[in-house]
Amino acid sequence: MDTHKVGSDTTVLADSLAIPGMGHVPVNAYVLTAREPVVVDTGLSVADRDFVAALGSVVDPADVRWIWLTHPDRDHTGGIFDLLVAAPRARVVTTFIGAGIMTTERPLPMDRLHFLNPGQSLDVGDRRLRAFRPPLFDSPATVGFYDDRTRICFTSDCFGGPVPTAELAESGHANDLKPEELRAAQLLWATLDSPWVHVVDPAKYRATIAPLRAMNPEIVLCTHLPPAVRMTHRMIDTITAAPDADPFVGPDQAALEAMLRSFEPGGAPAAAT
Repeated sequence: MDTHKVGSDTTVLADSLAIPGMGHVPVNAYVLTAREPVVVDTGLSVADRDFVAALGSVVDPADVRWIWLTHPDRDHTGGIFDLLVAAPRARVVTTFIGAGIMTTERPLPMDRLHFLNPGQSLDVGDRRLRAFRPPLFDSPATVGFYDDRTRICFTSDCFGGPVPTAELAESGHANDLKPEELRAAQLLWATLDSPWVHVVDPAKYRATIAPLRAMNPEIVLCTHLPPAVRMTHRMIDTITAAPDADPFVGPDQAALEAMLRSFEPGGAPAAAT
């Protein structure tokens, strides 16, 4: 996990996962060092990650006041229960649906919850964080936010895309990719992560992008993309085209068997999907 600052008071806790045939998908959490410090998501739910230890290199976990859960998928919730112990004053910002989904595995303590819906805002002492629903999402509980003090927008899964290497995923920036590479990666992710974009009314979908364009953030921080600085309008143009992109079709059983054979001694390399 790589830790680095972006903007004046925001730190990326960057991790990634290798996806055969695609490259590496960034998995980012963030720390906003507001007067009341905010942790945005809590990393991967895999046994060899210690999210609280990584967080401790940025801020004393005991000082954390808010844990903004952009949605309760397991690549966003890995360290949440350990962090609740290490940060006894922290409350989890989520939605009614988000809290309900968490109960299917392990419920969040009800007295530590703070329900916040898109269109509402959270006072964190020296600024207000304005909640909104990103245009692309894979969970009905998704809520991102805009920090108008720093002009940083946190978009959860929206704008994600696989990148070629773990180094780029964890310590790079979105503009390290050529524009055509970034566009292809983001359209692939849009159709994989939000397949509903092909069946909704395109005009209604594109209307949901307008508020984000009006925000005009200087920096976009996505869970599944390296930090994107001064690239907002180009990336918005990309996701505007998502309904017209080719639908994602994943590997089938024959591809899986070929992949497994490639792991055997003397096996032929698996073809990229």
